[in-house]
Amino acid sequence: MLLFDRVRALSIRVFLVVVLMLSLAPIAPSQAVAHTAPPLLRGMSVKPLGPAPVPTITGTAKVGSTLTSVPGTWGPAPVTLAYHWKANGTAILGATAATYKPVAAHAGKTLTVTVTGTKTGYTTTAKTSAATAAVAPAGPGVDVSWPQCGKPLPKGQTFAIVGVNNGLANNTNPCLATQLSWARTSAGGTGQPLVALYVNTGNPGTAGSWWPTSNNYGGKTVANPYGQCTKGSVGAACSYMYGYAKAYDDANIRGISNPASYTWWLDVETENTWSTDKAANRADLEGMAAYFASIGAKTGLYSTSYQWSQIVGTVPSSSKLYTLQSWLAGASSLASATSKCADAPLTGGGKVTLTQYIAGGFDYNKSCV
Repeated sequence: MLLFDRVRALSIRVFLVVVLMLSLAPIAPSQAVAHTAPPLLRGMSVKPLGPAPVPTITGTAKVGSTLTSVPGTWGPAPVTLAYHWKANGTAILGATAATYKPVAAHAGKTLTVTVTGTKTGYTTTAKTSAATAAVAPAGPGVDVSWPQCGKPLPKGQTFAIVGVNNGLANNTNPCLATQLSWARTSAGGTGQPLVALYVNTGNPGTAGSWWPTSNNYGGKTVANPYGQCTKGSVGAACSYMYGYAKAYDDANIRGISNPASYTWWLDVETENTWSTDKAANRADLEGMAAYFASIGAKTGLYSTSYQWSQIVGTVPSSSKLYTLQSWLAGASSLASATSKCADAPLTGGGKVTLTQYIAGGFDYNKSCV
């Protein structure tokens, strides 16, 4: 009996050692046990989306014109769709809506849109449209004022510039509100604001309907770089105040909402009344620019090089006019307006950003930026 007990104990020890060795031995790949999915995941295989059509693009491939992605019908509904636009195969930053409006940098490039469909339990699928034609450059802008009152205005302009006055610096364009509403339909696509304004200028002296007698206007004393304006004086100091006052009126009593949001072009032409003193005329325009700057608005200068030389002449670098942008008139076609973008600006520190030409009885404008 004792011997049997010893043999049984020894057998148990051997068995335990064998079990331990087997548990520590590596399992050959051919002996690996396959793990099955939990019961809840069995039968939930990922399916392909379908239908998943190739999208198309509608609209005119032109700077400032809206293009629309037509994704087609994806299924099984509902499918979440995402959009990504590309120009010549390169993703356009932020272009992730169903519509896209090409900008000037896309001129000459082709556009595509990729539509990506997602749905739980289905494979994410992306389809890319055929490319558009090369994007055409933006069309011209248009400027209008009182001479166009009651006339049908052009459509499809990329930007618009509206005259605030009725031909003189001291009156109001009777069609201003209507023309501003039209201007807001501008398509965009250039470096110009959609809507800008221009104002008539002049320096009539005491021959005008009003002439300043002090440095006070609009309820404040104006800091005048030319000193004190006094009654009867038609020099630089009172010219500066006249320009300041006309700009104040343009911004505050002509019916312009939020005047600081606009670029204001100063229309400098020989048909308006000017002093024979070019320095006084320059001071007049400086006063206008100073007021617009005081409300945070941008200012530019409109003229031809000839008219500017007759009215103002050379502007010193110390003048506030020196760095203002130039809008050059005098071109007879889009081609000549385009070439005028390379002309010298009206002031030595400025830059030509617009040129004007006439076609079909309207003033059109080429953006140089």
